[in-house]
Amino acid sequence: MPAALILHGGAGAADPDSRGQRERGLISAFAAGWNVLSHNGRALDAVISAVAVLEDDPVFNAGLGSCLTQDGTVELDASVMDGAAFRVGAVGAVAGVRNPIRLARAVLEDGRHALMVGPGAWRFARERAVPTLSAQSLVTARQYQRWRTGRGVATPGTVGAVAQDTAGNLAAATSTGGLVHKRSGRVGDSAIIGAGTYADNGLGGCSATGDGEPILRTTLARTAVELLGGGREPGWAAQTALRLLGQRTGGEAGLILIDGLGRIGYAYTTPTMSVALSVERQVQLRVA
Repeated sequence: MPAALILHGGAGAADPDSRGQRERGLISAFAAGWNVLSHNGRALDAVISAVAVLEDDPVFNAGLGSCLTQDGTVELDASVMDGAAFRVGAVGAVAGVRNPIRLARAVLEDGRHALMVGPGAWRFARERAVPTLSAQSLVTARQYQRWRTGRGVATPGTVGAVAQDTAGNLAAATSTGGLVHKRSGRVGDSAIIGAGTYADNGLGGCSATGDGEPILRTTLARTAVELLGGGREPGWAAQTALRLLGQRTGGEAGLILIDGLGRIGYAYTTPTMSVALSVERQVQLRVA
């Protein structure tokens, strides 16, 4: 089966000043994920590799460069799901970890819990040799300025990936710094399986981005994946799930999807969403 990969760099208001940086970041992340898939690697490894690259890029609101809480701190959310084994791992409101997606992977591999948060998640990172650092080192000048001026516009930044490998297995991953000026301790949809991330070999895989609380209330990622039943097209499933989100909550969001046949789809109701995807083994970028 041909491999498939799609990434997003977040949904929100247009941010033309960072467009070129986001293009370069998505290209680099796509190359990392595609390198795994092109060597017959696992979908799970591909999404982790791609998302980790985006977390290391300060232009995105994930890992380095994440937005700040109302207290001026960085608290990160991330989750990953293996659609083949139905295994999950997630972390929420964790500080001092540059790559929370790798910590979510460690939770998945450990298998004892599905979701870990706060200081306990940080201690688990130390136990599992996931690199930690001072929380202050994750604060960038760009995000500090946004925090200091109180600028709360939802520019793109949350990151996610969905992949299908040559064995037909699916995986999805999502990572974010959350909302500007959020309360400390707030956990958004990116840490919640079924809301921000979902994968099931029998149907498809999805990563969501946008208004976290409405996404949580509608378990948007699983809703979109369930809509793939009966062979429905991924683009239609994404659009339908977002229409339901708007009707029920008034929220705005974006979705990326791959179905069990390797077909790719995405949709968004925010002003923009940045994506990179494989089409007939060629990368395509849609960045605004």
